[in-house]
Amino acid sequence: MTQSSIVKRLTEPHAGPVPFSVEFFPPRDEQAEQRLWRTVRIFERMNPAFVSMTYGAGGTTRDRTLRITGQLARETTLLPVAHLTAVGHSIEELRSMAGGYADQGITNILALRGDPPGDPLGEWVKHPEGLEYAEQLVRLLQDLGDFNIGVASFPEGHHRAPDLEHDTRYLVSKLRAGAQYSISQMFFDVDHYLRLRDRVNAADPEQGAKPLIPGIMPITSLASVRRMVELSGSVLPPAVEKRLTDAAGDGPDENRESVRAVGIDLATEMAQRLIDEGAPCLHFCSLNFAKATSEVLERLGMNSLAA
Repeated sequence: MTQSSIVKRLTEPHAGPVPFSVEFFPPRDEQAEQRLWRTVRIFERMNPAFVSMTYGAGGTTRDRTLRITGQLARETTLLPVAHLTAVGHSIEELRSMAGGYADQGITNILALRGDPPGDPLGEWVKHPEGLEYAEQLVRLLQDLGDFNIGVASFPEGHHRAPDLEHDTRYLVSKLRAGAQYSISQMFFDVDHYLRLRDRVNAADPEQGAKPLIPGIMPITSLASVRRMVELSGSVLPPAVEKRLTDAAGDGPDENRESVRAVGIDLATEMAQRLIDEGAPCLHFCSLNFAKATSEVLERLGMNSLAA
């Protein structure tokens, strides 16, 4: 049975002002997998528009990703989106993985170029029998079957793009190749998202009409978010960093409770502005935990469990 497309799901009835979605990542061991499934069941009751499952750099979590995404499709009421990355794979391997998803009834795929394994900011080396760009992966999936395809977008510009103009051009080319929507990398300045939306609309109004879904991560640790931002090639806005630094305190260890409280405030403020500015959906990076995201949703009147 073919899955509902993400674009269609965003138009269906939902609690709150806009739909929301959640990103999971493949657990590394049995204990982490048990925690993931507890989180999945919590979110399942909250009825997200969809959930996505990330894919390890160079396919490091390939088998686990395939298995768990299949279980999400078969054993829950959630609509899973499978990430698929070009890095480290031949075209034949990509065909095989896409076929593996299709065999499990999974037709929603996020087509990504992917980061080099080991060092996400390191040199990107094309597989000798693989693909160079995410646009090519979109076209490959288009040729393979009835897939509903999304791509990544970068509000601050991808760190490998020479400037924002080039970055916008790459996104528009992925959309023109057949991608139906994009999900943004997490960001902490809503203006970056709005300017990206403006640039895409200016470059190609037809592609600009496709959903640009903002990625949000409620911050619960200053050290962790600094590391994530470093690995993604983005930055923490000075005003955000100051609020978090003030909350962390001057001791040898950060005040996690205070940082978390500020992080929830920040995510709620961002989400509310995105809603006000017409974002089609809010995509939360959950880190396989439900509590922080559910608190933000509750403040926004989007947590059906809190009703």
